[in-house]
Amino acid sequence: MAQSPADSREAGTAGSLGRAIAAELGSITLQKVSEIGFDNARANAEQSAKGQRILALRDTPLVEGENALVIAAGPSLHRRDTAEVIKESNFSGVIVATESAMAWCLRYGIVPDLVVTLDPHAHRIVRWFGDPELSADTLARDDYFARQDMDPKFREDQLRFNAELVNLVNTYGRRIQVAVGSSTSEAVVRRVLESGMDAYWWNPMYDDYEAEHSLTRQIHALNGLPCVNAGGNVGSACWVMAHAVLGKRRVGLVGMDFGYYPDTPPSRTQYYKEILALVGPDRLDEVFIRIHNPYLNREFYTDPAYLWYRDGFVEMAQEAECETYNCTGGGILFGPGIHYSTLAEFLAMCKG
Repeated sequence: MAQSPADSREAGTAGSLGRAIAAELGSITLQKVSEIGFDNARANAEQSAKGQRILALRDTPLVEGENALVIAAGPSLHRRDTAEVIKESNFSGVIVATESAMAWCLRYGIVPDLVVTLDPHAHRIVRWFGDPELSADTLARDDYFARQDMDPKFREDQLRFNAELVNLVNTYGRRIQVAVGSSTSEAVVRRVLESGMDAYWWNPMYDDYEAEHSLTRQIHALNGLPCVNAGGNVGSACWVMAHAVLGKRRVGLVGMDFGYYPDTPPSRTQYYKEILALVGPDRLDEVFIRIHNPYLNREFYTDPAYLWYRDGFVEMAQEAECETYNCTGGGILFGPGIHYSTLAEFLAMCKG
C-alpha cells in the first residue's frame, strides 16, 4: 500500500488558464454564493432554531467506533464494484454520504448513517433526495441532470427514476441523519423533514470568522449555529463531519474523484456551461487540466473548481487528527496526508 505523496504531471501549457482561475476561486466563490447562502440561512432560521445542532450528533451511536467510510458521487463509483465490496465486507463503521451519492447507496441496499448537504442551489439539490414536485416543465428548463456525470441513473427516464427515488427516501428516511448546512435551499429542508430524516444544523464557513465584516460571523450572529470549515464542497464536508464531529480516527473515501475520466466529454462535466460562457468553445483546452495519477499510472482531467477543491482537501488532510485513505480508485486526490489504498484493503484494516 503506497502512502507517500507523489508528484502529478500536468501536461505542458494545457490547462494554464484553468490553474490561474483555480487560484482565484476563493474570492470568486465567495462572491457567487454569499448572497444566496445568506438568504437561505435567513429563510432557514426559524427551522434551524427548532432543530438540533450538529454537535448533538456526538450524543448518538454514530460516535461509537473509530472507522468511517465517506461515499461521494464521483464517476469512479459507477465504474467499479464498489457496492459489492462494501456489502461483502460487513463494514461496521459509520457510513457518511453526500446527498448526491444517496440514491446510489439506497438502490444498492446501503443505508447511510449520515448524509451531508450544503449546496444553496434553489432547485437542483432536492433532486438528489427525490423531488415530489418534479415535472416535465422543470426538466425542459434545466438539462443539468441529463448531462451530469455523477450518477448515470439520473440521465435515464428522469421522471420515472425520480419517482423511484422519492419512494426509496421515504422508505429509509427515518433511519438517516442529515447534516444540513444553513445554506441549503428551503426545498431541500422541506424534503428532509417530510421524509422523516433527523436534521442536524450547521453553518458552512465562507470566509475568515475573525475578519472584519466576515460573512460567516454575520450568519453565525443570525442563527447561532456552529461554523464548520467544509472545504467548499459536500464531499470534503462529509470527511470533516466524520473526523471533526464524529471523532473517527480512520476515514476511507470512495467516489472522491475531483476529476473526470479521459473518455468523459467536456459537455458532461460539472461546470461546462460556466466554462463555456467564460472562455468560449475554442479555449477549453486552456481551462481543463490534465493530471497524472501515479498510483494508478493513468491520466485524468479536471476543471478549476475541482482542482481548487482537491488542493483545499490536501491542505486540510495534512492538519487533520485522523488517517485518511483514498480508496476511490480514480481521479486526482492524492498528496501529503492522504494514504492511497484499495477499498478492500481499507475495509480489511477496519476489522483489525
